[in-house]
Amino acid sequence: MCTDHETSPSLISRRELLRAGAAAVAGAIVVPRVLDAADASSLAAPSADLDVALRAERWIRRSRIETPNGATWPADPSKPESVDYDLYNGMPGVVLFYLELYHRTGDASWLTHARAGADELTAHLDPMVQAENCGLYTGLAGAAFVLEETHRATGEGKYRDAAQRAVDAIHAKTQSWTDTRAATDIISGTAGIGLFLLWADKGVPDERNRSAAVAAGKRLIDAAQPEHGGLKWAVAPNVKNQYPNFSHGAAGVSYFLASLYQATRDRAYLDAALAGARYLEAVANTDDGGLKVFHHEPGGEALFYLSWCHGPAGLSRLFYRLGEATGDQRWHDRVSRAAAAIRASGVPEQRTPGFWNNISQCCGNCGVGEYFLTLDRLYPKAGHAKMVQRIAADTLGRATADGDGLKWVQAENRVSPDVVVAQTGYMQGAAGVGSFFLHRDAAARGAKPAIIWPDSPFA
Repeated sequence: MCTDHETSPSLISRRELLRAGAAAVAGAIVVPRVLDAADASSLAAPSADLDVALRAERWIRRSRIETPNGATWPADPSKPESVDYDLYNGMPGVVLFYLELYHRTGDASWLTHARAGADELTAHLDPMVQAENCGLYTGLAGAAFVLEETHRATGEGKYRDAAQRAVDAIHAKTQSWTDTRAATDIISGTAGIGLFLLWADKGVPDERNRSAAVAAGKRLIDAAQPEHGGLKWAVAPNVKNQYPNFSHGAAGVSYFLASLYQATRDRAYLDAALAGARYLEAVANTDDGGLKVFHHEPGGEALFYLSWCHGPAGLSRLFYRLGEATGDQRWHDRVSRAAAAIRASGVPEQRTPGFWNNISQCCGNCGVGEYFLTLDRLYPKAGHAKMVQRIAADTLGRATADGDGLKWVQAENRVSPDVVVAQTGYMQGAAGVGSFFLHRDAAARGAKPAIIWPDSPFA
């Protein structure tokens, strides 16, 4: 999540768990074979994308732990105790990867793996309810999303029932996650939970979903801070730094408010979202015709991330949604300028301070790769396809062959570049990398990703 420890206590405890083991793992990793340039070039071809995903799966599968209820996968396979149930690093992201493999191939064996994980996640719902965490990437909302997607793939009512249990718990806790002391952000806070409820309401309409999302919107408008002729949002009252981009700040909160406007047609939410965009434009770096916003303030105004969490790839989600909501082409132009900022950086071949040794969906290669895959579908350009090709080749060049599988040993955190570990999960691990290559394979066949996340406008 790339906040340099400035985040909510629940996130700190989860990430510290991984960090505590990562330093020891870094010294213990045996690297059987790092792919050479020829390997990377051959595997990066579109016809090989499914094979890359399958090799990522084989590495993940070896870490599988059978449980009385089903199966699970530790975030760090060298530490079986690193099993977690959040969507960011934990086993629910692996379930989604198996669901995507099933949707792509029609092979029922992948659905068997997904069921086993969903059964284990279902069994863990009671502890999640007791933990009070309703977040999209950290708690109940993420679990409900994965369980509902499992129901969609299997048609089995027990997964919808489990998803509904999680939704009911979220509603029971509405007062806590819309409280003035609660986090506001996409990762763990009000905006992300609100987005999930809007997503859920499209599948299973429930007046409580709309009502709770409206309560979230009102709370976020009340929490807004005027700045530069617009509005910005703190992650939470106890977080010192402010992070203006998608995962923890104004871009993500404004994205939810624009989405809420689309659902309710209440102009107050669109006005607040536009005010958030005004702030972001006012503070943006526009060198070389691009558009990007700094990582944090105070002290991080010269640091620019590039991917989903704190970079133009995430920022573009707000611009695209505003284009949908208003019909104003200038917001789609902002998406193009955000893409130009990434291209001008020289990544992936040139590593910048905000694009370190990280291949993840959150902060690194795969988040940027997904972004340009989407741009190539929505705004076809040769430059977009070329960027995807470069990202794929670089990502394969950073893979480690482990038996017949592939893993990616990386530094999750920019501030701890020497702490490297290969993870299984979606936002920082092999499940997310494998999904990028599945999505690239789908694009080559003229198809879109099978699963659209609650915080994505790119249906």
